[in-house]
Amino acid sequence: MRAALALPIIALGLASGPAIAGGDPTAAGFWQQVDNDGHVGGWFYFTKVNGSYEGRLVKMFKQPGDPAIDVCAKCTGKQKNAPMLGLVIVKDMKRDGLKYEDGSILDPRDGTVYHALMELSPDGQKLSVRGYLGVPLLGQTQVWKRLPDNAMAPADIPKESVSATSN
Repeated sequence: MRAALALPIIALGLASGPAIAGGDPTAAGFWQQVDNDGHVGGWFYFTKVNGSYEGRLVKMFKQPGDPAIDVCAKCTGKQKNAPMLGLVIVKDMKRDGLKYEDGSILDPRDGTVYHALMELSPDGQKLSVRGYLGVPLLGQTQVWKRLPDNAMAPADIPKESVSATSN
């Protein structure tokens, strides 16, 4: 009887081993931002910087009829008039397992900076990104899709347009 119970417990331990050992996926890598209408807006590259995660815009997809935006004219501080490609949009996301909190997300269309939360799917293939004002209930979530690590050649990844610690 004791052996019959031990096998499922051992199997559970093996199945959850990587998660316990820190093998959880992270937000690091390439992500495709898709709006609520299914349009691809851009690709983001997330990295860990000084203990938190940030995402910068590395490729843009203009929709028919949308104006071309090359610089963040409505941004403030050091990001004002910074090139869009390489602009750090998601900042200071602190990781807690599959959840990321206490960060911010910039809407470069109007320069507004929102509080942000993110949650990574257990398989690491989807990233729910929520921007909000005040409380998370008053916000909007988009689900981004992971791109392969070779989505862009390292030489083609735009460098940060301004320092990650800038406003």
